[in-house]
Amino acid sequence: MIGLLPIASAQGTVEGVKVNGLKMERNGKYMLVDMNVDFTELKVESNRAIVLTPVIVNGSDSLELNSVGIYGRSRYYHYMRSGGVITGETEKSYRASEKPEVMNYHSIVPYEKWMNGSQLYLSRKDYGCCKSLVAQQSGVLIPDFSIPVMNFVPEFVYVRPKAEEKKTRSLSGKAYVDFPVSKTAIYPDYRKNPQELAKIQATIDSVKSDKDYTITALSIKGYASPESSYANNTRLAKGRTEALKAYVESMYNFGDGFIKTSYEPEDWAGLREYVEKSNLANKDAILDIIDGNLDYDAKERLIKSKYPADYRFLLDNCYPALRHSDYMINYEVRHFSDVNEIKRIMKENPQKLSLNEFYLAAESCESGSEEFNHIFDVAVRMYPNDPVANLNEANTSMARGDMVSAKRFLAKAGNGAEAVYARGLYAALNKDYVEAEKNFIEAQRLGVKQAESALEQLKKVKEYNAEIE
Repeated sequence: MIGLLPIASAQGTVEGVKVNGLKMERNGKYMLVDMNVDFTELKVESNRAIVLTPVIVNGSDSLELNSVGIYGRSRYYHYMRSGGVITGETEKSYRASEKPEVMNYHSIVPYEKWMNGSQLYLSRKDYGCCKSLVAQQSGVLIPDFSIPVMNFVPEFVYVRPKAEEKKTRSLSGKAYVDFPVSKTAIYPDYRKNPQELAKIQATIDSVKSDKDYTITALSIKGYASPESSYANNTRLAKGRTEALKAYVESMYNFGDGFIKTSYEPEDWAGLREYVEKSNLANKDAILDIIDGNLDYDAKERLIKSKYPADYRFLLDNCYPALRHSDYMINYEVRHFSDVNEIKRIMKENPQKLSLNEFYLAAESCESGSEEFNHIFDVAVRMYPNDPVANLNEANTSMARGDMVSAKRFLAKAGNGAEAVYARGLYAALNKDYVEAEKNFIEAQRLGVKQAESALEQLKKVKEYNAEIE
């Protein structure tokens, strides 16, 4: 490696020389250096010679490129008579009086891996008689030459969700309608009944008043709590459910038989859930009784007799919530085909749209655009557990470089052919080429046509990057 003195100027040139039009690049197996060297201000005394040499340097590795020699009159004739110029036959030499104002310098050398991350210097050496070095200086022309790695460029495959023949949806709720002890008749103004009955009505109205919805079914299921006998609770649960049905029928013109009812005399599942989450002193023992083989009345008596304090706590804090009516409204949503209408509804009531309708809207946008991505963002929020919604959102996440989100969505994208292919893209973008290749091969076997070109590109990326590393 040549000795390099401090940089002569901020631009990396040396005294008397200017460089512009600089280009340094790898071209296959070769390294190319090209520049215009301006000698306009270079002064060379008759008894001196100046040798300019570009040098590629990286740590302890270096390579001198072809030199350019500018010789004063005396030095030029001396070297001609003595058999050659200073650096040999590859040197481009000029008499000072005949040097060009601007010279196009061009050099091609075999590429070596160490050249990646190197610096390009311009060395100036001044010689006197007998090839004695009288001065030298250098400047950095390129401080960090890095060959860019070849990155994998993904081709995303978005999946069109299947169209729903019928867009069936449902709304459900839980009402705690109060009844006087042992009564089954509804008193609309009794205790909190105005609020509880209003909840049911508001749920029905939210569907019934929307022109895009058609109610197809309404069901009510009543529950009673375990105190008192199972037979009496059966009477109460059944009677109170029928009373609530009659009340709802009086508010709407659904027709005979439209509202379906069922009942459960005692909500032991609700009781068990409450006890399991509680801090009752005898929690485990009570759970054993609940899970045991005794009949319901015997279970209730045993809890009451063995653990009276816990029973009193349950009676006051849990049992009221076990007396409830669960209601469900099933309805159909009309289909939408106009893209502009779909986009409007997406802003106002996205829950009305099917995944296929979201896809229709996305199809009308430029792939990768902000609007395109936003549509799939909303779609996956509406259908958070749907594999196709998660797959398409994983693609949009990868497209915008959000690999953390992409990983999360891919975990819920299923194991279909396109999901396998998308996992290959994820691995390739994370430079896990072994995993990427495995997934692309499997996706190709499953019929994803883009997998073949992905494998070809992956091979090129691996080979190219291996050459420069």
